[in-house]
Amino acid sequence: QVQLVESGGGLVQAGGSLRLSCVASGFTFSSYTLGWFRQAPGKEREFVAGISGSGSKTATVDSVKGRFTISRDNAKNTVYLQMNSLRPEDTAVYYCAADPMAWVVRVKIEGYDYWGQGTQVTVSS
Repeated sequence: QVQLVESGGGLVQAGGSLRLSCVASGFTFSSYTLGWFRQAPGKEREFVAGISGSGSKTATVDSVKGRFTISRDNAKNTVYLQMNSLRPEDTAVYYCAADPMAWVVRVKIEGYDYWGQGTQVTVSS
């Protein structure tokens, strides 16, 4: 049974930091690109960051460049999203997802087969 379980969300003041984690099970973790997406109320789900299966390729959306960093530990089947200098506009439910095209980082939702249940991040001003 495939599972992706996110944790680390919460309430933080603007300028603060959070580290999200996503633990995977039920599939060969290193054979998948892992991505973080987010969805704010009333908005579409959007790509935030992704990392290829080996960890050699990463991508981040322009709005979080220089503030968010994605990483993975294949020995622990875990992907992380370090979020610094948080802003109120970062408030959203954050989801991790797995894409079987492990050698590239795709930004479209349709490429991702498996999804976690999400973790809420709220940034107060």
